[in-house]
Amino acid sequence: MSAKPFKVLITHPEVPQSGIDLLEACELVRVESLPPKRSELLQKIRGVDGILWAGHEALNAEALDAAGPQLKSISTMSAGIDYVDLDEVKRRKIPLGHTPMVLDNAVADLAVGLLIAAGRRFHEGRKKIETDKWENYHLNWMLGQDVRDSVVGFYGFGGIGQAIAKRLSGFDIDQVLYTTRRRIDRETEKELNAKKVDFDELLAKSDFVVIAAPLTAATQGVFNATAFNKMKNTAVLINIARGKIVNQNDLYDALKSNRIFAAGLDVVDPEPLPPNNKLLTLDNIVILPHIGSATNRTRSDMATIAAHNVLRGLAGERMLSPAY
Repeated sequence: MSAKPFKVLITHPEVPQSGIDLLEACELVRVESLPPKRSELLQKIRGVDGILWAGHEALNAEALDAAGPQLKSISTMSAGIDYVDLDEVKRRKIPLGHTPMVLDNAVADLAVGLLIAAGRRFHEGRKKIETDKWENYHLNWMLGQDVRDSVVGFYGFGGIGQAIAKRLSGFDIDQVLYTTRRRIDRETEKELNAKKVDFDELLAKSDFVVIAAPLTAATQGVFNATAFNKMKNTAVLINIARGKIVNQNDLYDALKSNRIFAAGLDVVDPEPLPPNNKLLTLDNIVILPHIGSATNRTRSDMATIAAHNVLRGLAGERMLSPAY
């Protein structure tokens, strides 16, 4: 029996079988520990030709040095790659793949759910029941924000942002505003009734503000006290991007003082969020444990694309979904 041509490391024991099956022509080495131990990863990475990098462990010089110079293909199993030292990977001329687009629909569905849950006070309502404060004798009790005829602003308007806007068009919103470096194509603007505006205008005019931008040095902490003070006091903030884009102390103050109406977060900083974090004491916030892409179909699709990326890199072909 001939030896398998390539050795590939799978960095997480729970990578869906759909991805593993595609790589069966290769000799597979797997990290077995859960949560994955870096020590095991650094030991098993030695001498591999390809890596399916699942999880958000730092992919940096330390890991690449441990792998060795024969490494020729890496794909993450995520859309965001803020845990990758991109300069280091590029410097070594190693092709890198990731898995955007495939999770757009799952994240967009969840974002719409968060937007409604925060705007209509789902979390607070549940707490009222649990604490025996269901005061149904009021006429104006637990009133929330309408999605209909609202202005929805997107900070970042790539695939996920556009998928959210598409879904919200079914709710008869008034307009979409977006802040990005580059204007999107005119056809998509027309289809989504979207208009590019600067950040200050986005904050001032939006009833719902959705953060859908990648985490970079430029986006880190931009949602701070200054930003919240420019928002409507009826505004709802949604973050399905990265926790560090929001200054959480400032968000706490803005929500506590009703400077803004509510927030819905699928991402926080740090993750996991400690159970004694002060954000969790607020009524007007809905927090989820970063489950935007957590559906069976999406996870399986992510593994499949990551595996295809690795195989193409090994064959010297352009990846299905290159990160650069």
